[in-house]
Amino acid sequence: MIYAENILICIAVPLLISLLFIRGGNRRFVASFLVGMGVCLLSAYISGYINYAAELGADETSVFISPIVEELMKLLPVLFMLFLFEPSDNALLPVAIGVGTGFATFENCCHILTAGAESLPYILVRGMAVGVMHIVSMMAVTMGLLIARQWKALSIPGITGALSLPVTFHALYNLLVSERGVSSHIGYALPLLTAVILVIPYRKVFKSKI
Repeated sequence: MIYAENILICIAVPLLISLLFIRGGNRRFVASFLVGMGVCLLSAYISGYINYAAELGADETSVFISPIVEELMKLLPVLFMLFLFEPSDNALLPVAIGVGTGFATFENCCHILTAGAESLPYILVRGMAVGVMHIVSMMAVTMGLLIARQWKALSIPGITGALSLPVTFHALYNLLVSERGVSSHIGYALPLLTAVILVIPYRKVFKSKI
């Protein structure tokens, strides 16, 4: 058993202090990183409660519940900033990446403390698969939102459609890695492959904003 709240405090305090000494885009990224860690903890609470209330198994929760809860919770801070402050594309994208990075980092820290860190290959797979998956999903949904805003189509159907992309991607990843063998290897490679593919539309659509 680990105390996730204590781990969060241990990681968050130095980052909070760093906010006193940094400005601009760096400050936004660190702040969004902190938000991502908090969102990760809240998502675990919500998924755990649904799992307990619905009496679902671990595999069912990871495929049907966790992707919806986690992707929705990660999206909420981005939507908050998008609608309240109406930032430029160049300002919103680092926030989305920060949320995804903070979520992935905190989740990996808790997982490593639970399962151990003796196996370097496993740790590398964990970092390059799960860690990248959360960043990729945030990039995909945020790029979808920004494209919808450019086309004046930022509405509830548009947001729901954009959210369906990372939810499906997340659920597919969890489903693939739930079984050993070829499917798990495909699942582990999927986030990195998707990250490479996403670079192309990212540079084309937002070339003038980078």
